[in-house]
Amino acid sequence: MGSLEIAVFMCRSDNYGVLVHDPDTKKTVSIDAPDGEKVIAEAEKRGWVITDVFTTHHHKDHVEGNLLLKERYDCRIVGPVEEAVVIPGLDLAVGEGDKLDFAGRTVDVIETPGHTAGHVCYHFIDDNLLFSADTLFAMGCGRLFERPASDMWPSLKKLLALPDETEVYFGHEYTLTNAKFALSVDPDNQVLKERAEAVAALRDAGDFTIPTTIGLEKKTNPFLRVADPAIRAKLGMEDASDAEVLGEIRRLKDSF
Repeated sequence: MGSLEIAVFMCRSDNYGVLVHDPDTKKTVSIDAPDGEKVIAEAEKRGWVITDVFTTHHHKDHVEGNLLLKERYDCRIVGPVEEAVVIPGLDLAVGEGDKLDFAGRTVDVIETPGHTAGHVCYHFIDDNLLFSADTLFAMGCGRLFERPASDMWPSLKKLLALPDETEVYFGHEYTLTNAKFALSVDPDNQVLKERAEAVAALRDAGDFTIPTTIGLEKKTNPFLRVADPAIRAKLGMEDASDAEVLGEIRRLKDSF
């Protein structure tokens, strides 16, 4: 089994478009479809034909291109069962524990409610790849629009349990702002300080900050570090639950 090829490109104002291509079978999956025309342009530039769309959640900036891709390629659209009625062109609804086959590879569906009620992530087990969309960002997590922190924390714990070397492809280029916020709640974290400097240099050069890894997020993402004594002391929440600390960090980020 050969290596997958991954194309990352910008869509809309700050969405990442992501195409995953298997050169052996010629299959290509688009992770979400923020902008159908840009996704098609990227695929055509590479000579790839889109066979699947793996939808993570129902927000417009992740599904707006679904029907255009379906019309162009007659591709299969997969999406979360909890949001099935609002995913355009849905062919297959999936939920926790479901496994997809992509080019002979196993893709695990992980339900991660929080940002939306039915958000799912896609874990390519054989390749150590996670497509987390708006659940987990580099040094951040998604806003809690439809579910509280008490639901988001179990979702993040599922992702924390993945191998450290897992590469994480997230849905938006928010990394520079996330780094600045992370330093406000975890100011003495030396690894975070160094990462924030590296991110600033990348963005100054116009480069992307994707992917990250689970291991790096464990060291630098305050939304995953809710048990850290220094962060709890900074927030005055030494005796709070992990979910309560997450909720407070998210509240602070919302107004940062």
